[in-house]
Amino acid sequence: MAKTLTARLDEKSQRELSKLSRTLGKTESEIVRESIHLMASTQIIVSKGKPRMIGLGQFASGLTDLASNKKYLDDFGQ
Repeated sequence: MAKTLTARLDEKSQRELSKLSRTLGKTESEIVRESIHLMASTQIIVSKGKPRMIGLGQFASGLTDLASNKKYLDDFGQ
């Protein structure tokens, strides 16, 4: 079931929303819905009462000094 939401936008936000609507050929409602989904999928989530970033700490390199040892940066970016 769809729910109607009323939101107050400042002038800048309204201009940006209108511009996005024209540029993308989507309704303002579609843009707002997509923006909510995008934010929900990329923002901080709460786990056991503590905020955390999605994906943070999800990978194990096996190196205990990866963040502090400069030798791992020797070929970085090449």
